[in-house]
Amino acid sequence: MASHCKRAGLDVQAACRDTTVTQELLKEGFHRDLLVKVELGEDAGGCAVAARMHLPPGIYVDPYELATLQQHNLTKAVLIPDVIDVEAPEYLARALLLLLFLEPDARCSRCFRAAVPVHARYHRPAEGTEEAVVVLESPEVLLCCCHSHLSAECWEPAEVDAPCSPDDTGRCQWHSTKHRSAYEELMLRVPVGLREHSSLVCALTLLTTGLCSGLILAAACKYGHFSQ
Repeated sequence: MASHCKRAGLDVQAACRDTTVTQELLKEGFHRDLLVKVELGEDAGGCAVAARMHLPPGIYVDPYELATLQQHNLTKAVLIPDVIDVEAPEYLARALLLLLFLEPDARCSRCFRAAVPVHARYHRPAEGTEEAVVVLESPEVLLCCCHSHLSAECWEPAEVDAPCSPDDTGRCQWHSTKHRSAYEELMLRVPVGLREHSSLVCALTLLTTGLCSGLILAAACKYGHFSQ
């Protein structure tokens, strides 16, 4: 009996081909593009395909930039929460949830892809290293089907508070895959200052501020016209 159940489970897993996910950071520096590519184990059948990503506090998506891109149909995504402090440093920021809608890839019938701009936050000075590491977990692949049926052996309902597309106000059922291949984390290395340089930086900052203030005051006294 046990061997029969095990064999049945293997048959189901064989029928449910793995969904593979790859993500890549494009460009250099603090402002990057996050590219997500998905290859489904089966045909999407007209369903909407999305990647649900949990962004740690060290990285964020600018909601104003995202709104502009969506107005020009350059990307489709839902950011939760949709109001964030883009100036906050990493140690004062919160994690974000991004639902990125993927577009079909013309080179592969079961492939989808999308890119979204991401930005690294400033981190505290570190000790003994000149960079901080921000770990991006692999996205969760979701399918939203309003007019087709997904196999219960391969897909399970997922709790997603978002429509099947940013332009749709309805709430169709999202599903996540039960059988997924091993996902790899993506690491973003962010330059940071050295903690042992803090005193030197503070001293130079105060010196520069005092010097500039003195020059401005001297110029104002020499060339300014003061009413008697």
